Amino acid sequence: MEGEGMEDEGPSSQSELPHSEDLQPAKQESLCLESSAPEENVIVDKKAVDKLTEGLLSHYLPDLQNSKRALQELTQNQLVLLDTLDQEVTKFRECNTLLDLNSLFTEAKFYHSKLVNIRKEMIVLHEKTTKLKKRALKLQQQKQKEALEKEQQREKELERERQLIAKPAKRT
Repeated sequence: MEGEGMEDEGPSSQSELPHSEDLQPAKQESLCLESSAPEENVIVDKKAVDKLTEGLLSHYLPDLQNSKRALQELTQNQLVLLDTLDQEVTKFRECNTLLDLNSLFTEAKFYHSKLVNIRKEMIVLHEKTTKLKKRALKLQQQKQKEALEKEQQREKELERERQLIAKPAKRT
């Protein structure tokens, strides 16, 4: 273990460029370590590696497969939720559109009733103006008639005055 710990430190110290005076103590230390540490080359049986690998896989593989299934199920549920959420958003947009349409129809009814009232007022005003025109025409005709009668009366009076004026008698 100590040999492994020292070997772990070795590469980090090798990344720095060593000075020439530092090389000699480092060589002496590595010689000491080599002599005290057991050799790293261990011969391992292939069957043992296979059995260890199989044991490791049999120990962790079911959990990993269960996790994979759970993740796939969660992903599927997420997709279903996204679709549902999208449908709900679409419904809300349609509701807003319907509310807008309802307000437009309400506004249209309001302006339609205004137009109907304006039309009724225009009809009443037209009838009143027609009556006024007829009355004005009758008054004008009556004034003309009165003026004509006055003129005729005046002419009659003038004629009568002319007749009343003494006329010199004719000498015969």
